[in-house]
Amino acid sequence: MAGARVETLLARMRMRSHRGRTALRKSAVDYFRGDASDWLAFVGLLLTIPAIACGTIMLPVWFSPAALVLPIVAGGLLLRPASLLALYAASAAALIVEAVVLGPYTQGPARVTPGTVLVVAACGFFGLLIAQFRSRVGVPWRRGGTMLFDLRERIRVQSKLPALPRGWHREMALRPAGGQSFSGDFVVAARTNGGRTLEIVLTDVSGKGMEAGSRALLLSGAFGGLLGALPPHGFLPAANGYLLRQDWDEGFATSIHLVLDLNTGDYELLSAGHLPALQLCAGTGRWQEKSGEGPLLGVYDGAEFTPARGNLRRGDVLMLFTDGLVETADREISEGIDRLTGEADRYVSAGWEGAAWHLIEKVAKDVNDDRALLLIRRSP
Repeated sequence: MAGARVETLLARMRMRSHRGRTALRKSAVDYFRGDASDWLAFVGLLLTIPAIACGTIMLPVWFSPAALVLPIVAGGLLLRPASLLALYAASAAALIVEAVVLGPYTQGPARVTPGTVLVVAACGFFGLLIAQFRSRVGVPWRRGGTMLFDLRERIRVQSKLPALPRGWHREMALRPAGGQSFSGDFVVAARTNGGRTLEIVLTDVSGKGMEAGSRALLLSGAFGGLLGALPPHGFLPAANGYLLRQDWDEGFATSIHLVLDLNTGDYELLSAGHLPALQLCAGTGRWQEKSGEGPLLGVYDGAEFTPARGNLRRGDVLMLFTDGLVETADREISEGIDRLTGEADRYVSAGWEGAAWHLIEKVAKDVNDDRALLLIRRSP
C-alpha cells in the first residue's frame, strides 16, 4: 500500500511538472508572438529599478544615476503603454530617492543632476511614442521583425523560377532601390500545359523600394493565382481588372508576360506598357527587340493586349528587364539598352552562368531604382 501511494504521488508530481513546463513554454511562445500579457517583462524590468538605485547609492562611481535609462529603453520595446507608465513612475521614484540619499548635485560628481533627469525623461518620452505606435499598429516589436522577414521571404519564394528541362537555362536577379529588402519589381512563373509551357510575368509596380513593396506583395500573390488558371491571353486583362478594383491613388504597373513552348522554342510576348524584351540570335550575333502592344495595367477598363511572336533557336537568349536597369535621369532608355546589350555580348563566349547578377552590377549598380533582369537561354 505504501509503495502504491508513493508511486501515485510521484506520478502526480510528474504530471504537474509536465503541465507547468508546457504552460511556461506556451507563455514564452505567446509572448514572443505578441499574443500574451506583458506582465512577465514588466515584473522583470520593475525589479531592475531598485537594483540599479541600490547600486547607485552604494557604488556611485560604477552605477551612474543615468543607468535608469536601461530599463526605460527596454520597456519602450517590450511593454504596452499602460505598463510603461507604471515603469516610468517607479523610475521617477528611484531618481527622487537617489537625489535625497546622495545629496545636492552641487556637492560633487555622481549625483542626480538636472542633465540626468533630462536624459531619463527624454528616453522615457521616446519609449512611450514607440510603444503607442506599436499599440496603434497592433504589431508588437517581437512579432514585427518576424513579419517583415516572412513577407520578404514570401516575395522571394513567389519569384522563384521553376526548373526547366534539359537544354534550357534560366536565371533571374532582383535588386531593390537603396539596398532595401523590398522591391516594386517582382516575377511570378509557372509551368503549365502539363509542363510543356513556361509562363513568366515580370511586373514593375509604380514607386520604388518600401513604398512599392507592399503593393508588389499584394499583386504578386494575386498574379500568382491568376497565372496558369487562365488562358495566356486572358491573364493581362484579368490582372488589369484586379488592379482597377484596388482603386489606389498610385496604382498603375507595367508588365510583360512570356509564354514559351519548351518543346519547340516558340513564344509569345504580351506587354502592358512594359519595355521590350531583347532576343540574341545566335546565328547573327545581333540583338532584336521583341514587344507586344498594350496599355499600362490599372489605367482603364477593357484594355486589349496584342502579342508579339518569336522563336528561340539553339543558342538564342531572351532577356526581360525593368526600366530601372536601363533608364536614369541622365541617360535615355535607348542608351541604356545599348549599354546592356554591349555588356551582355561578353557572356556569349564565356557562358551565361551568373550573368543576370553581373549585368546589373555592370550596368546599374548604383542606380536608386528597383532593377530586375531575367534570362532564358536555349542551349546550343
